[in-house]
Amino acid sequence: MHRLLARASRWHQWRPFPAPLSPPSPPHLRYPRRFRSHAALEALLPHSGATAAASGGGGELSVRHLALYNYPSFSGAFAALFAHLYHSRLDLPFLALPFSSFSVDISRFIPRVIAFDHRKSTLARASQLGKCPDNLELRINTSKSSACADEFSSLLSEEDENRLSTVLRYIEDADLQQWKLPNAKEFNIGIRDERAKLNCITNPYVFKQLLGWDASKFIVKGDSYVSSRQDAANKLLKKPFTIQLGRGLYGECLAIRADGYSDLSDEIGTELSRRSATAGLRPIGAVVFMQRGIFKMCLRSTDKATNTSEIAKAYGGGGNSSSSSFPLTMDEYNHWTSTNS
Repeated sequence: MHRLLARASRWHQWRPFPAPLSPPSPPHLRYPRRFRSHAALEALLPHSGATAAASGGGGELSVRHLALYNYPSFSGAFAALFAHLYHSRLDLPFLALPFSSFSVDISRFIPRVIAFDHRKSTLARASQLGKCPDNLELRINTSKSSACADEFSSLLSEEDENRLSTVLRYIEDADLQQWKLPNAKEFNIGIRDERAKLNCITNPYVFKQLLGWDASKFIVKGDSYVSSRQDAANKLLKKPFTIQLGRGLYGECLAIRADGYSDLSDEIGTELSRRSATAGLRPIGAVVFMQRGIFKMCLRSTDKATNTSEIAKAYGGGGNSSSSSFPLTMDEYNHWTSTNS
């Protein structure tokens, strides 16, 4: 049992343990905005210490375990699910609550806190904390997601284990920004609408729903979405034209006017990048549109050696090597397209 408890503690996102004797009274919360709702605060405070449960004529100490999971994080929700399954199996008092952002201050009114994370940004912030409070333990592993079905195989049926292990591999692939799995883009598109359902306060059926997740269904949903957007983008790709980037300073590429379709700029620009390369131009696709009164150009490239951001930054914009955008005056734009007139 102790071994199972140790294994369980490795994976759910936050696992505070009330002290067995003389629990501290909860002080005033300095950062209530870090909680998603007042309901979360009200549910948390009673669990900030051990409580005496009446049993016959005497008082028996009841230890409550609390899992604060990162919301709306998929790995956080699954970590809370496994904690829920573990405590249900052993019939232990347990409460799971959505938590938006971890603060060291929580250790002031929770007797013991163990925090799990996989983000490099958290690791960087942790190094700035200095000495942690004695009752706070940080476990940060940037090579593994915060939830893992392998550690809880005994809590799942064989069918659920096989299905959920695939789901968690895709979630970990995205968490660690590896993007190595096939159809990773489609999976993450298909799953994104589920974020709103991960709050166990507003959705009491969330754990049951998570147990039924199937990666193949999310991939099909995402693929359908991608296909529909690509079909819409293809209708706008019939009449591309050549522009001189930076009046020719950055070479030439294909472009499209997409007023009213700025949401398709990624699909349009990516395809234009391929067509530009085939046409012997720079492997960049330029999508131009008017947005809220501002004339804007988005650049996309499928070529790893091409850096679109150098163009964007020269005109007050930004982005990364494969995707960038910037505002442009109409007069300047006319200079870029003057060879087409």
